[in-house]
Amino acid sequence: MTGATLHGLAAAILIGLGVFGLIAHASPLRKILAFNIVGSGVFLLAGALARRGAEAGFGGDPVLHAILITGIVVAFSATAMATAMLLRLRSVTDRTTLAETPPRHDADPPA
Repeated sequence: MTGATLHGLAAAILIGLGVFGLIAHASPLRKILAFNIVGSGVFLLAGALARRGAEAGFGGDPVLHAILITGIVVAFSATAMATAMLLRLRSVTDRTTLAETPPRHDADPPA
């Protein structure tokens, strides 16, 4: 088993675990983490494909490496923004999920 094959299998496992986490968990923080796991698997898979091409005698593609680095930075930024939004939601509503019906803020209590 070559290194590229091992990286490809590890990427497939990460993608599978991330998709399972997206489907199985309802918590927004767990969904953010699962989405990051899927992204890590995709980055690892793209890196394995680039390495496999280099092992076959083709030159390494610097564009693919630049795209991977850019993708990692964008994924980090999106995670930071989603986490900040989740923290803001928590500070405003004291919970991390959105209510299906908005709470009433009337002066009159319901009858």
